Amino acid sequence: MTSSVDDKQGGLESEFEHSPVPQSHRKGLATVAAVWFGFPMILTNAVPGGVVVAMLGFWKGLGAIAAANLVMLLYVGLLSHRAGSTGRSFALQATETFGKVGYIIASGFLATIVVGWFAFNTGATGATLNSSFGWNKDIVIVVAGLAFIAITYAGIRALSLLGAIAAPLFILVAVIALVIVARSNDLGKVFSYQGVGGGAMTFGVAVSVIMATFADSGTMTADFTRWSRNGREAVIASATAFPVASMIAQVTGGLVVAAGAIADPATDGGNFLPILTHGHGVALSALAAVFVFVNLGSVCSHCLYNGAVGWSHILRGRMRIVTLVLGVVGLIVALAGVWSFFLSWLVILSVFVPPLGGVLIADQFRRHGPRDETFRPTAFVAWGIGAAGAALVHWVVPQFSDAVTGLVVAIVAYLVIERVRVQA
Repeated sequence: MTSSVDDKQGGLESEFEHSPVPQSHRKGLATVAAVWFGFPMILTNAVPGGVVVAMLGFWKGLGAIAAANLVMLLYVGLLSHRAGSTGRSFALQATETFGKVGYIIASGFLATIVVGWFAFNTGATGATLNSSFGWNKDIVIVVAGLAFIAITYAGIRALSLLGAIAAPLFILVAVIALVIVARSNDLGKVFSYQGVGGGAMTFGVAVSVIMATFADSGTMTADFTRWSRNGREAVIASATAFPVASMIAQVTGGLVVAAGAIADPATDGGNFLPILTHGHGVALSALAAVFVFVNLGSVCSHCLYNGAVGWSHILRGRMRIVTLVLGVVGLIVALAGVWSFFLSWLVILSVFVPPLGGVLIADQFRRHGPRDETFRPTAFVAWGIGAAGAALVHWVVPQFSDAVTGLVVAIVAYLVIERVRVQA
């Protein structure tokens, strides 16, 4: 092991990359909740909320947002309870379920996806401030990316502090945006908004779209909630994200769309930043610029933290050293412009994520003794069956949610396979 309770890296507390977080180092509920609460309450989560409302109409869109967040509440809550009870990171959880070598596939898969999200949102920071204020995109990407890497390097306490700032700032800016919208739009028409989708998106697809945004880090929730003092507090901390923070962002996006404040809601969704930056004075423009840095900085640092914790365990290295390496890689990807292609790719990959989480849930809440297996084929077979079920629903019966289907099918498949294996 390269990390211990007494390990100090540059005067910073150990991040326990290779072992469970000991009780002596666990954090209070407010600290862990701030980590999760400030993560999904972001501008890029308001966008899919707005898209769903644009395609389905206000009430049906709201229903899809609520349904997706209810599933996430149960999904992330169950994984968080285990993390808070054991102190184990996602990689350590995956080791128990997929095997001492097999976990590398599951953990490496998700740890790579979240680094992609880091690159995407770092690039989006530069593009957003360039389109809003004319700032040099590449310079913004470099400055912002280095700042996000520094926050991640500081560890879980820095994520908590950033979350405590990012969430109230989002609420402030969202309220200001809605007040501006109300001046020129009749908010009373929001409730009768029928959307512009014309049946192009089904309710099930809408649920999957909402879930896909945070399916990756939601599955890796243990990296955050392992710091909780117990399983109950871990569940409460994750519940501040799903449904609370997530729905605040998505419903805000839905409201600005339903109010008619977005010119192309099917594409731009609930991106309300332009509402603040067009002709409302220097002070509001300055607030909007700070908001972009803090808001997107929150999602970037959280995703990079997930990636660094996962890859540091796989490589048997220091989380902070891996943070620097992955951060630079993500920064290069963002500067190259490749980040603009990540969104569609990552959403497609997210179809495979809920089944992975389903296998973890099914396995870790079964009664079984200590394991010392290198590779557990039953876990991979169940993951594959869940992913196949999700793909089948996606192509054949799109009115249902492929994400929910994959999750449920994977759970059932794993339980059945394990029962047959034991009885054989």
